[in-house]
Amino acid sequence: MNGDRSLSRVVVVGRDVDLWLGVNALCAALGPVGVQVVAIELPTGLKPSDVSTTLPPLEALHTKLNIQESALLRLTGGSFSLGHNIVAVSGRRGARSFFHAWGAYGAPIDGHAFFPCWLKAARNGFNLSLQDFCLTAVAARNGRMLLPDEATAAFGRTDYGYHLPTIAYVSYLKSNAIKLGCKLHEVQDVSVECDAGGSIATLIVDGSLRVEGQLFVDASGADALLIGRSLGVPENSWRAHFSVDRVLSARTPAFTAIPPFAEIRPTGAGWTALHPNRVATGVVHAYCGNLLSDAAALELATTASGAKLADVACRPASPHVRARVWEGNCVAVGGSACSFDPIHNVDLHALQLGIVHLLALFPVVSGQFMAERAEYNRIMHSHYERIRDFQCAFYALAPFSGEFWQQARNQPVPQPLAQKIALFRARGEVAPMEDETFSAESWQALLVGLGITPESGSPAIDRISLGRLNDEFRRILEFIKSKVLEQPPHDRYLDSLCRS
Repeated sequence: MNGDRSLSRVVVVGRDVDLWLGVNALCAALGPVGVQVVAIELPTGLKPSDVSTTLPPLEALHTKLNIQESALLRLTGGSFSLGHNIVAVSGRRGARSFFHAWGAYGAPIDGHAFFPCWLKAARNGFNLSLQDFCLTAVAARNGRMLLPDEATAAFGRTDYGYHLPTIAYVSYLKSNAIKLGCKLHEVQDVSVECDAGGSIATLIVDGSLRVEGQLFVDASGADALLIGRSLGVPENSWRAHFSVDRVLSARTPAFTAIPPFAEIRPTGAGWTALHPNRVATGVVHAYCGNLLSDAAALELATTASGAKLADVACRPASPHVRARVWEGNCVAVGGSACSFDPIHNVDLHALQLGIVHLLALFPVVSGQFMAERAEYNRIMHSHYERIRDFQCAFYALAPFSGEFWQQARNQPVPQPLAQKIALFRARGEVAPMEDETFSAESWQALLVGLGITPESGSPAIDRISLGRLNDEFRRILEFIKSKVLEQPPHDRYLDSLCRS
């Protein structure tokens, strides 16, 4: 390669959301500066039951891409999600249902963070759930959308994700990318020719068309056609940390009133998640194939869902990260870079992280990309591992009964997570780490919800009397109640938004 030649052509190979969210972002950011983006679309791997369940940061990316929320939800049949409702149907002592919300828990009291104040009150006999102090969680449990205003902004963070039927979401992204000027090849097969240095020189499409580029993005999902099959970059398995190795997906009819949250229902042999939207309710059942057959998983998922399942598909789950996600002149994003356990629905967020950091480190000239490649590999592995740790915590601390959960609790815990749990158990503190996706409040909600009671708290809180805490708790709860009553029902808000 000529090291002083401007980088002006990027080729993205893949399918479905990985391909089209990546192409949208690359076109929007690089098109105005003269970089051509070529999309090579492989046949879809989607099923009618697939739902893209997102974390809150996707809304900000959509805004940067000029994707209008009302149009997106109208054309996809999507809905909002304010978090995850974990429903404990069986468990050990201390097991209970809890809500992991996309929002702040409580508000500062006398200049002190809310959580240590709540912890002091709980240790002194106040029987008040942490989630009762979360405006987002209370709104969700009451079937309300949460529209922020000055008062809620002053109270704390309120966020939301989406439940988007994936086939419709991909169609929307594809049409938007074409409007942004990407060059598209719809193909059946891609092979690779490398140069003498081992970098990708040319892609051969359907045995004849030759497509050249300077930088190649692998968005081919689990196939990893470029980074894995062609360049031979191996996977680093995370199998030792996770019991789930099979995932069933299906759908049931839409709810009459669509809940603004996902629900996770643990059973003795795994867990079932419901992802409601206006088209249908997506169902995911995660389990271990050594403990449960696909047929038995279908029966359990049907029981947990309370309805007959349609469009059922089963697939393996193999959590791992690619040893290097940028190799030579090839960058892997989404499923070709990393595969996660299905809990907490992090795949789309991991894809977004890969895209955003690629744009942040996008090289100006073609060449060896050594500095950019080294930094991208460092930061992406750090991000992926922090997400993995949040997922591992759900299994390591799961207060549910059954052989699956016993096996899950026996899996080895990554050392950074073990240290985080130990510090929280001892002092009620969440150790800050670089490249975290989930906020300290999310960690607090998860760890408390899973049954950890910290042994001590911040001594600074001892200066606040229990009477003062009681008064402030009452004020916060009254504010939350009044604000939630002002909010529109989720269904009504969706209808009005989609008509706008």
